[in-house]
Amino acid sequence: MSKYLFFGVSLAALSVPVAAQDREEPITLSSEAQETSEETITVTATGTRGNVSGSGQAITVLGQAEIASLQGPDLTRVLERVPGLTFSRNGGLGSFTGVRVRGAEAEQLLTVIDGVRVADPASPGGGFDFGNLLSGNLAKVEVLRGSNSTIWGSDAIGGVLVASSRADTGLDGMIEYGADDSFIAAASGGIADAETGFLGASASFARTDGFSAAESGTEADGFEQWSLGGYGRYYLSWAVELYARVRHTEGELEIDGFPAPTFTLADTDDVQDTRQTFGSAGFVLDNGPLYLQASYSFADTARDNFDESGVATFTSDGRSDRVSLRGEWRPIGPIIVNFGAENEWTSYETLFDTGNNTRIFGAYTQLGIEWRGISGHLGARVDDHADFGSEVSFGADLSYEIAPDVRLRGSAGEGFKAPSLFQLYSGFGNIALTPEQSTNADLGIAYGGRALDDTNVYAAVTLFRRDTQDQIAFVSCFGSTDPICDNRPFGTYDNVARTRAQGVEAELRTRIGDTLVLGAAYSLTDTENRDTGNVLARRPRHAATFTGEWQPLAALSLGADLRIVSSSFDDAGNFTPLNPYEVLTLRAAYDVTDQVQLYGRIENVWDEDYQTAAGYATRGRSVFVGARLAL
Repeated sequence: MSKYLFFGVSLAALSVPVAAQDREEPITLSSEAQETSEETITVTATGTRGNVSGSGQAITVLGQAEIASLQGPDLTRVLERVPGLTFSRNGGLGSFTGVRVRGAEAEQLLTVIDGVRVADPASPGGGFDFGNLLSGNLAKVEVLRGSNSTIWGSDAIGGVLVASSRADTGLDGMIEYGADDSFIAAASGGIADAETGFLGASASFARTDGFSAAESGTEADGFEQWSLGGYGRYYLSWAVELYARVRHTEGELEIDGFPAPTFTLADTDDVQDTRQTFGSAGFVLDNGPLYLQASYSFADTARDNFDESGVATFTSDGRSDRVSLRGEWRPIGPIIVNFGAENEWTSYETLFDTGNNTRIFGAYTQLGIEWRGISGHLGARVDDHADFGSEVSFGADLSYEIAPDVRLRGSAGEGFKAPSLFQLYSGFGNIALTPEQSTNADLGIAYGGRALDDTNVYAAVTLFRRDTQDQIAFVSCFGSTDPICDNRPFGTYDNVARTRAQGVEAELRTRIGDTLVLGAAYSLTDTENRDTGNVLARRPRHAATFTGEWQPLAALSLGADLRIVSSSFDDAGNFTPLNPYEVLTLRAAYDVTDQVQLYGRIENVWDEDYQTAAGYATRGRSVFVGARLAL
C-alpha cells in the first residue's frame, strides 16, 4: 500500500517536456501539453491519412512531444501507454522484445517503420523484434488494436503498429548517461524550401554495460547500437512530389543461453550481431479529390550468433521487396473510396539451410462516408499467395457523434497471417501449413480528443473480442508416431490451435487547471486456448499505466509513470507462473534556455524484482540524466 501512497504524492510533481517540431523559429522545449494537429492524424485506419477521432476503429496515436517527455531510448516505456498492449523481454535494452496487442501473438502484430513492413522473414514466426527499435529519433507511434487485413494484408491479426522517424527542420540533439554505464546520443535535422522540398537526416548511438540477462547469472550482458537515416522530398509541382527514405541500423548484443551440462538458462559469452536496412522510394499525387501514392520498399534483416571463441552458431538473413499503390478518391460530397494493390517478394536463408522464397499479391477496395457526424467504411481484400492460394478479408467500421464531443464507435474485421518461410521450409518446416485466420469485433464510446485540444477531458471505453483459428504452433516429435513427424525427429509446425481473446479497454486523460495533466490506460484481457482451456502464455489479465504531468514553473516540468501488471503464465501448459509487478518512474526536465533542456529520471523507484519472461532478469532501480538541444 505504501507504494501507491508514494505514487499519489508524486503526482504533485509532474509535467510534459516537449520535443522540437516542424518550425521556422526555435520553440520552448517545455510547455503544457503542446500537442499538434499532426498527432490526431493516423494512417492505420484506411492506409491513407485520416483523423483518428473520426475512425470507428480503436487507435492510439502517441506524438513527438509525448515520446520525448518520457526520455531515454526504451520504446516499451512509450508503448505502455497503449491500452491492451503488453510485452515480454529476454533481458535488458536490446534484448529480444515481443509486443502483444489484445492477447495476440507477438508475430501477429504487423509493424511498419517509415512506410516499410519490417517483419523478418528468417525469424521462426516471421515477426519483428522490438529490441532493435529505439525511441530516440521517433516522431510518432500509431497502434491500431484489432484485426485489419482488409487494408494491410497478412500479419494484421492482432493489430498494426506504425512508427515514423523525425523529419524536422532545424537541428535537434540529445545526450544521456546513467545506470550500467549507459550512454545515449541522438541527433536529427533538416532543411526545407516551400518551392523545392525537404532534405533531412538522423543518427543515434546507444551503449550500455547492461546486467545479466539470466536471472541466475552474474556476468553483465552489454548492448551497443548505431543507426543512420535519411529522408528527402522533391516537389515536381503543387500536386506531385517524389520522396525517398532509408534507415540502417547495426547492433551487438551479449546474450545468455543454455550451456551444457544442465542446459538451463545461465551466463554465456555468446554475442548476437544484427544488421537492418529499410528503405522506400516513390511519388505522391494529391490534387484534392484524388490522392495516390506509388512506392517501392525493401527490408533486410541479418543476424549472426557467435560463441565465446568467435565461431558462428547461427546465421540468418531475411529480405522482403514490395511494390504498392495506395489511393483515396473523393468523387462527390461525403463519399470516399480507398483502394490499393501491392506485390511482395520475401526470401530467407540460415546457416543450416539454403532457404527459400515466395510471393504474395493483394488488392483492396473500401467505400467510406463522412456525413453529419457519421464516419464509416466497408471494404474487402483479396490476397493470392504463391504457396497456398487465395485469402479474402472483409472489414467495416462506423462512428457516430451522438452528442457534442461524444462518439459511439465500432468495428468488425478479419485478419490472416501467412505461414513464415521458416515454418514452411526450414528443417522444422511443414509445407502443408495454412494461414492463421481471425475475426475481431469491438464496440466503444469516447468523449473528447486525446490531445485535449477542445476539451479538458478525454475518456474512452472499448469492448472487444477476437477469435483465431488454424493458429500455428511448434509440435514436439520426440517419441511421436504421427505422420506429420516423418523426417522431423525434433519437431515441426502445425495448425493446431483455436484461441480467443476478449475484454475491455479504458482510457482517461484530463487537464486540471493550467499545469496538471493526469492519465490512465487500463485493459482486462481474458484469453483462452479453446482446445486445451489454458490461458495463453505471457498474457496478463490486467495491465494498467497511470501517468501524471505537472508544470509548477514555466521552465520546470515533472512527471511520473506507474505500470501495474497482473500475474500470468510463461508457458502454454500454464505450469510456470509469472508474478505480478508494479514499476514506478519519476522524471523531471528544466529549460535552461529556449533551446537547451536538462532532464533526469529514476526508473523502477521501488527496485521491484520482476520478470516478463521466466528466467530473464529486469533492471532494478536506475538513475539517468541528460540534455536536449533544439535549434
